[in-house]
Amino acid sequence: MFDAIRDFALALPDAEEGLPFGDDVLVFKVQGKMFLLIRLTEHPNPLSVKCPPERGVELRAEYDSIVLGWHLNKKHWITVTNPEAIPAELLWELIRTSYELVQKRR
Repeated sequence: MFDAIRDFALALPDAEEGLPFGDDVLVFKVQGKMFLLIRLTEHPNPLSVKCPPERGVELRAEYDSIVLGWHLNKKHWITVTNPEAIPAELLWELIRTSYELVQKRR
């Protein structure tokens, strides 16, 4: 699943990856702003994305594997503790939405 997530994120226009916080968190950015973080030290790899606050509340109520953003703004970020536990279509939607939210801010 990690490779599919990475490929999806990097296929978004102008997306870049890096390790600005050390070797344990892979960060994807657009226009210099983070839109996806993947923890590399756990398996399956938890990931965090930016999300509209009201959508985050809905998702946390529906999926046990979606929680408040880990070490991020709890209002605007969610963490998917197990990406394999949610439908793939939802995962792609979350990544794309995060990308679009970050891109709009520029």
